[in-house]
Amino acid sequence: MKDDGYGVKYAYIYTVLITTILLVPLFLYMLHMKNLYDIENELHLKNKSYLIVQIMQGHNQNDDYFEYPRFNTFKSGLYDFLKKPIFTLIDTPIANFTEGYHIDENDAYLITKLPEAKYFNAKYLVIKNKLSYSEIYEKLMFILLSIAILVFGLSLLFLNSFAKPFKQVNKKLDNFIKDSIHEINTPLSIINVNIDLYNRKYEDNKYLQRMKAATKVLSNIYNDMDYLIKYDKLETKIESINMTDFLQERIDYFSEVARMKDLKIISNIQKNIYLNMDIKQFQRVVDNNISNAIKYSYEQSIIEVDLYIKDDICYLSFKDHGIGIDDIDKIFNRYYREDNQTGGFGIGLNIVKSIIDKVGIKIKINSISKKGSSFIYEFPKEIVSIH
Repeated sequence: MKDDGYGVKYAYIYTVLITTILLVPLFLYMLHMKNLYDIENELHLKNKSYLIVQIMQGHNQNDDYFEYPRFNTFKSGLYDFLKKPIFTLIDTPIANFTEGYHIDENDAYLITKLPEAKYFNAKYLVIKNKLSYSEIYEKLMFILLSIAILVFGLSLLFLNSFAKPFKQVNKKLDNFIKDSIHEINTPLSIINVNIDLYNRKYEDNKYLQRMKAATKVLSNIYNDMDYLIKYDKLETKIESINMTDFLQERIDYFSEVARMKDLKIISNIQKNIYLNMDIKQFQRVVDNNISNAIKYSYEQSIIEVDLYIKDDICYLSFKDHGIGIDDIDKIFNRYYREDNQTGGFGIGLNIVKSIIDKVGIKIKINSISKKGSSFIYEFPKEIVSIH
């Protein structure tokens, strides 16, 4: 079991949740900081405006010229009572000449009324600068990122601490399952061998045939459990599989199991189709579909297995005439079983889904309640060839 993965997953969920909750106070904090910035900027503009007025007051009217003050981060200008510029360094039109502090998109203006005919016949002194909240945004992002990292780290630490006892239990459980599976394999092999030896020496015995079929059901469950435990350690080995021969061999293998329910497996398998895939993975796909078809079929019905090429695409379908599926979206979930009376652990189709997703095989499921289901697998062109 991937216990570490669960810790990271839930730590991430808690981090997103807490960070999302904190967005509201952070947003209010941002508005507050922007408001403080605007107040501070207004004071700066007023100071510059007062400085310009002082410089103009100190100007001697008898001088030939007046050197208007210039600043690196501020622009200003003098305007007459018609709101026309007398002299201005501002290169954009002024929309509002109401006295006071104004914000126009990314620009801030301070409009100051001047005594008439005192300063070069100017009525308004306008001073302007650019607004920039980037420092506030950077600070907020730093706070948000720091909180997220802190919450994620603490969540991961606490979750791992809380999960430690459960990890130990899971580890013991995994070891127990591994040991149990190996212990099951030995008696299953002995039973199968002895039944085969008995059948060679004596006439067929229907009771032994039932035992043989039951051991095959157990063998399929064993193979699923063994694959599930070794999944992360299994090395994928791609080889060319004769799908025609392989499918027929698996159908023959499950025929005895089908006869226990008085079922008949009918196949329509096109010849000379080869599949480039790991044979163990392909066997899990085939075995689980045939096993499920047998398990959920009504007695004295048929199971259809078809392999065919249509429009240069290879399809493999399994169709049963049984109870059908109520919730198709859930059948691939691990340990999910729609009918607890049929037995099994609910891991077969979960294994199938993990395999086909990895290989790129598409699946289409058609099901009608109390009439049956069909599983149709579409294989990518690059892994199928016809000889």
